[in-house]
Amino acid sequence: MKKVISQATIDRLPLYFRTLRLVEEEEKQIISSDELGRRLDITPEQIRKDLATFGQFGRKGIGYDVHELKNKIANILGLHNNWRLAIVGIGHLGGALANYGNFDTLGFSVVALLDINENIIGSEVNGLKIENSALMKDVIEKKFVDIGVITVPASEAQAVAEQLIEAGIKGIWNFAPIKLSVPANIPLVNEDLSVGLSALSYHMSQC
Repeated sequence: MKKVISQATIDRLPLYFRTLRLVEEEEKQIISSDELGRRLDITPEQIRKDLATFGQFGRKGIGYDVHELKNKIANILGLHNNWRLAIVGIGHLGGALANYGNFDTLGFSVVALLDINENIIGSEVNGLKIENSALMKDVIEKKFVDIGVITVPASEAQAVAEQLIEAGIKGIWNFAPIKLSVPANIPLVNEDLSVGLSALSYHMSQC
């Protein structure tokens, strides 16, 4: 029976991974749960509990081997799978994502750019040619795309999601401000920038 992991634990794993990468760049070899907790403002008890969900890590009284723990968390997150991304909608946001330089360091690579705008089809962003969304299925099959990144307007997002699923993608990263309907076997992550800004506005208004 597959172990059920809480969403909160899953959400903290990338924070651990990112922090361990920074610690490794500082050339530190060992880190304690206390220090990791201070860097993240998470209790050491919570960190130990999260990691214990996936097995035995570190040694009592000594701490965690930074490189080893970073790689184990990367494996848990599936970051060694070399996931291939296609961005659909190459406007300001899609273009910015296409130019983002850290995907490769996280185990992702942008391999396809798609849009319906004839004025930009054929042009390049970060060395990749923008292709016609009408050819989505062929492009995704040819380039072995795993993840579809949706950066189109909300009114177009559901149709794009359905096209991506029909083309055979395994997961969707959605930036359109709309709730998408996808099959249960297609992992979906939403990044609604307006929600984050609205929350920030609320907290600033209370000051």
